[in-house]
Amino acid sequence: MEVPLARTRITLVVQNTIRLTDHLIRVRLGGPGFASFQPNDRTDAYVKLVFPGADGDTVRTYTVREVDRAAQELAIDFVHHGDEGVAGPWAAAAQPGDTIDLMGPGGAYAPRSDADWHLLAGDESALPAIAAACESLPTDAVGQVFVEVADPADELAFAHPEGVELTWIHRGADEPGVRLATAVRSAPWRDGQVHVFIHGEAQAVMHDLRSYIRKDRGVPADWASISGYWRRGRTEEGFRRWKSELAEREKVTPATL
Repeated sequence: MEVPLARTRITLVVQNTIRLTDHLIRVRLGGPGFASFQPNDRTDAYVKLVFPGADGDTVRTYTVREVDRAAQELAIDFVHHGDEGVAGPWAAAAQPGDTIDLMGPGGAYAPRSDADWHLLAGDESALPAIAAACESLPTDAVGQVFVEVADPADELAFAHPEGVELTWIHRGADEPGVRLATAVRSAPWRDGQVHVFIHGEAQAVMHDLRSYIRKDRGVPADWASISGYWRRGRTEEGFRRWKSELAEREKVTPATL
C-alpha cells in the first residue's frame, strides 16, 4: 500500500556531505526540524526538496537513503554532473549549516516477506532505494539485482544477502537504460513468486521492462513496483507532464507509472 506524501514543510540543516563516487554525493540533514520528520517503513521513501531561486521555488523529488534516529539525521544521495540541473550543484556546494526545506516522506515499496525471490533493477537514480531494499532483506533472501551506472568508478558497495546476486552494468556511451533492459531480459528467470522493483529512466522502464515483467512474465501489479524516476532530456516538471500524458493514453493514474 502506498504511503501518501506528508505535505508539512519542514526545514533541515546540512550536517555534512561526502562524495561517494565521481557522480554521487551524500548529504546528511538534521537540526531541530528533524523532530517533525516522520519516517515510514518503505524502502523507496521519498521527499520533495524545495530549492529557492530568483524565479521562485524549484521542487525536486529524492529518495531518502537512510534515517538515523539516534543522530536525528537523514541522508540523501544526489547524482552530480557538473552544473547540470538544480539539486546536483546544490549538493556539491552545500556546507554544514546550510538549510533546505522538504515535504514528506511518501513511499510505495518495501520487499515483501512472502516473496520466493526478489528482482530489483535501476540506474543511479534508483540506487538509494535499491540499496535500502537490499539492506532490509532477511539473510536467507534470494534474488537478482541489476544497477546501471556510467562506468566502474560509479559502483557503490552496499550490503545484500549472499543469495542475492548483484550485477553492475556500465552504460559507457549508450543511452541510459539500454544495457539495463538487455541485462534484465537476458537473465535466467527463477521459479516461484517474484517481487519486482524496477525504476530509472522512463523510456527504458516504461516502454521496455514494464511490458516484459507484466506481460511476458505475467507478474501481477501488486507484485511489481515499476516506474520511471526521470526522463532523458526533460526537467522534473516536463517529466511530470510526460507521465500525465502517458497515463491518459493508458488510462491509469500518474502515481502508478
